[in-house]
This record gives sequence, structure tokens and C-alpha cells, in this order.
Amino acid sequence: MAAPMEPRLPRLMIQIDTNLINARQKLTAVNRLEKWCQDGVLLINMSATAHSEAKAGNDERRARKADQQIFTVTPPGDRADPTYRRIEDALFPAGAKDDSERNDVRIVFEAAKYGAILVTGDGGSRSQLGGILGNRDKLMDLVPILSPDEAVTFVERKIRERDDFNARVAREYGGELPAWTGHD
Repeated sequence: MAAPMEPRLPRLMIQIDTNLINARQKLTAVNRLEKWCQDGVLLINMSATAHSEAKAGNDERRARKADQQIFTVTPPGDRADPTYRRIEDALFPAGAKDDSERNDVRIVFEAAKYGAILVTGDGGSRSQLGGILGNRDKLMDLVPILSPDEAVTFVERKIRERDDFNARVAREYGGELPAWTGHD
């Protein structure tokens, strides 16, 4: 009897932030993540908060793209939840002061709640030192937070690990490698 091989979908769930809705398809790393999603390699969703933010305003293309996403429908966390407070303290030590900051906290909270990898372009750069990416080290035991480029590198590594495992199973136990091996 052959050992079971890893499936194409390596149990990866990515939750994208509002800033990665990619309506104009100009974000190369996000295009790559979306292609893997279409091919069944990973799942992409977004929080209800990010979905609402993406639909706000008068950008019809952005709203249409947001409506193509799977998004959560559970109520976002609030200050009564200790995890919510921890995220808020990490991102905004003086407290979230406006809707935009509260939305950032909710977006991170939902990714943590669902065990997703949060992919965002918010912060962590020379021009925006803080933000979600700039404070991810404070939350690393709660939720993985990656930039789009880091997410691509992470998924590529997971795909290699999956394909290497399946090749080893085929060598040691026999059997055919799935057709998608080496093509994702």
C-alpha cells in the first residue's frame, strides 16, 4: 500500500488586507497569489472589515473586485476581547483613535481568529515605519503577518516542500506523481 501524497492545496489560508484588493492587477506578488488561488493551491479571503473598506468610495473597479472575494461574516472583535486589546496595544499603544485604526485592529484580529496568514502592504517601510507590518514582531505568536513578496516566497517554499514530499513517497512506495507537481 502506498503512503498518501500531499494534496495540491497545502492547507494555506491567506487573508488579504484592503490595500491588496489589486483591482488594476498592478501588484505583481498579489497577481501570483491570486493565480495560485485560481489553480487550487491556496485559499484567499478577506475580513468583512477589509471587504467593507474596499467597497467604500466611488471606485467601481475596486468594488467589483472586492465582491469577487470570499469574506468573513462574523462580527469583528471588540475591546472586551483580550486578543483584540493585545492587537490594539501592539499597533496603537495610545489606543486606536479613528475608524481607520480600529479597522486595522479588526483586520488583524480576524486573521488571528481564523488562523489565517495576514498579507498586507500596511507599514514596515521607510516612509511608514509602523503600521501592521512594522509591528508584526509584537504579534508573531498570535498571527503570521507578511508582505505580498514575503507571502509569495512562503508559498513557493510550501509548494517545494509538498512536491519534495510527494516525490519521496513516489520513490519509496511507488505511485504516480500528480500532474501538477513542479508546475505550481
